[in-house]
Amino acid sequence: AQERHLPHRRQASGNRDPAVGKLALLQDIKTNQRRYATMTKDNVLEFAGREAISDPLTALLRSGAQQLINQAVEAELQELLSQHSGCRTEDGHAGVVRNGHLPERELQTGLGPVTVKVPKVRSKSGEPVSFQSALVPPYVRKTKSLEAAIPWLYLKGISSGEMGEALKVLVGPDAKGLSASTVSRLKQQWAEEYRNWCNGALDKERWVYIWVDGIYSGLRGEQVKLCALVVIGVNAFGDKHFLAIEDGMRESTQSWREVLLKLKSRGMNVPELAIGDGAMGFWAALDEVYPETRQQRCWMHKTMNVLNCLPKASQAKAKQSLHDIWRAETKADAEKAFDLFIKMYEPKHPKAAICLQKDRDQLMAFFDFPAQHWQSIRTSNPIEPTFGAIRHRTRRSKGCLTRDGMLHMMFKLGQCAEKKWRRLPGFDYLTKVI
Repeated sequence: AQERHLPHRRQASGNRDPAVGKLALLQDIKTNQRRYATMTKDNVLEFAGREAISDPLTALLRSGAQQLINQAVEAELQELLSQHSGCRTEDGHAGVVRNGHLPERELQTGLGPVTVKVPKVRSKSGEPVSFQSALVPPYVRKTKSLEAAIPWLYLKGISSGEMGEALKVLVGPDAKGLSASTVSRLKQQWAEEYRNWCNGALDKERWVYIWVDGIYSGLRGEQVKLCALVVIGVNAFGDKHFLAIEDGMRESTQSWREVLLKLKSRGMNVPELAIGDGAMGFWAALDEVYPETRQQRCWMHKTMNVLNCLPKASQAKAKQSLHDIWRAETKADAEKAFDLFIKMYEPKHPKAAICLQKDRDQLMAFFDFPAQHWQSIRTSNPIEPTFGAIRHRTRRSKGCLTRDGMLHMMFKLGQCAEKKWRRLPGFDYLTKVI
C-alpha cells in the first residue's frame, strides 16, 4: 500500500543496487507512518462512572451513618458481654467471648444503602448465648421511616408499577428490597383499620356541627356510579374529624338514612347544625333520624345554582348581590339584601328568584350562631379542599380500584388530611352553642 504512493522511487530503483532501493523504500514508509500517526488519536475524554450521580455530601452522610450504626451495635455488644462478665470457664477465662461477624448486609435508609456488620458471640461455658442487636434486628432490610414512605407515595399518586423508579429517586439508584408488594400487604391492613374505624364509638365527644357531601369516584366497570357519603364533625373543643366515609347509591335518601342511623348507633349526639348542598337526599333522612338538628344550605353551591338561571351578561352583578346577603354584618341587613335581590330579578328572571327563595330559612340559619363561626358554617368548604387530592388519586387509580378499595384509600387519605386541619375559628364560643 505504501508503494502505490511512491511511483518515482520505483522508477529510480531500477538503475540502483537492490539493497539501496530497499533501504530508500523503508525510509519512505517510516516517514509516511509518522505523517499519518496522528490520525489514530482523538481528544475525547472518557469519564468513569458516568451513569452515577456524584454527591459528596450524601456520600459523607452515608459514611457517617455507617460509623454511627457500627458504634451503636458495638455498644450493645459490650453491654451483653458485661452482663455475662461473671461467667467464667474452669481455667478462669471469660465464658462469653466475641466470635467474628455475621455476613455484611445492606440496610436501606433515607440516605440510600448503608452496609452494616453485626458481631457474633460464643459461649464457652455450655450455656447458649446469642447476640441480637435491637438497632439492627435480624432480617431487617430497610428502616421504618423508609417503609412508611411506600404507602405514602402510593396514596399521593404513585402507582405500584412506578414505585421502584420513585424510590430510586428518593434513596439513590442502589435501592433494593423495596418492592411494590409492600403496598399490597398494606392494603389488607388498611381494610382492617377501616372496619375498626367504622365501628368506633362516638359517644365520648360532643359533636356540635357536621358537614356532609357526596364524593363521586367515576369507577369504571360499575353499573351504578359509586358515591362516597362523607360526614365531618367538629367537637366541643373545635377539633374536626371524619365521622363517616360510606358508599351509597348516588345521594339517595335511603343511603343517607343508613349512614345517619349507623352514626346514631355508634353514639353520636344530636348536632346543633348540619351544613351541605341542596341536591341531596340527606335532608329528608336528617328529618327522620335527627329532626332537632337545624339545616344550613351551602352558599357556594346555591350561588352557582342561581347564576345558572341567569344570562351571562347579568351574572357578575347578580353574584355581587348574592355576596351582599351572606357577607352582611347582621341578620337584619342580610334579610334586606335578600328581599332586594328578589325584587330586582323576579320580574325578568323568575327561575333565579325561585331557586333562591325556596331555601331562604336554610340559607339564613348560620346568622343565629356566633359570628366567629359564620365563615366556617355557611358553606361546605371543609369537605371540598380535603377531597381535591382524593379525587386526583382515585382518578389515577380508578381502572384498578374496587368499591372497597376506593373507600379504604379515601379513608387513609382522609386521615392524612385530618392531621393538617386547624381548629374551628372561635372554638371557645362553642360552649355557648351547646
